[in-house]
Amino acid sequence: MSYRVIALDLDGTLLDPQKNILSESITALSEACQTGIKILIVTGRHHVAIHPFYQALQLDTPAICCNGAYSYDYHAKKVLAADPLSIQEASQALSYLQGAEVEHLMYVDDAILYEFPHTVTRTFAWSNSLPEHQRPTLQHIKNFQEALHNVNFIWKFATSSPDLEKLRQVSEQIEKNVGLECEWSWFDQVDITKKGNSKGMRLQQWVESQGMSMKDVLAFGDNYNDLSMLEAAGLGVAMGNAVDDVKARADLVTKNNAQPGIAEVIRKYVL
Repeated sequence: MSYRVIALDLDGTLLDPQKNILSESITALSEACQTGIKILIVTGRHHVAIHPFYQALQLDTPAICCNGAYSYDYHAKKVLAADPLSIQEASQALSYLQGAEVEHLMYVDDAILYEFPHTVTRTFAWSNSLPEHQRPTLQHIKNFQEALHNVNFIWKFATSSPDLEKLRQVSEQIEKNVGLECEWSWFDQVDITKKGNSKGMRLQQWVESQGMSMKDVLAFGDNYNDLSMLEAAGLGVAMGNAVDDVKARADLVTKNNAQPGIAEVIRKYVL
């Protein structure tokens, strides 16, 4: 089988534990690009938080962001296709989050909003390590409920808690009572988006718009929010550090994200 698209999750997959892309991955992906293969970043991140990776790979394809909530054209600086949360849906989700002592950020328009500085400590540390032109826009607000009425698009809520059982309970309540999509994207993080959004859905939308099918796709991922694209792809590859359920449902398991497993798979199945 020859693949025409390579789809890559970022955190835990293309990025090593220090949030860098391995040189082996950059080389293999560059060689794949030169043969005409399309490379897509498919991430839970906001588009403002993937500048260094998009530029390191020198991509010309859209980025699929916030677990498929939207696709974004970097060169034209515009949203291509999107299904954001409504104000009512976001407000209802907030009513569960704010009373549950679950940390949460709100991804909107071209910024990540936060109420309390401690919820973005790690993000600020990473941001400050970047050149200024690559830093994400992090905006402090006083109240999320008020902020809902001052933005155009609400992409997702990123929620986290060291109390995993509480996080599970709250996300299940939001799924059941508000009807939103709640996906685990890290061991202690659940992302909340509009029902029906997924990486697989948005990736398939773009792939088919290019006259191809998901059989033409080689996809890499490591967590539950990657399953929709791994299972739909012609070849779905789980990282060695992936969640066990993801490994079990992938077509192939490669090395962990600190090792050149992505490059090895590309060289074996693509180049």
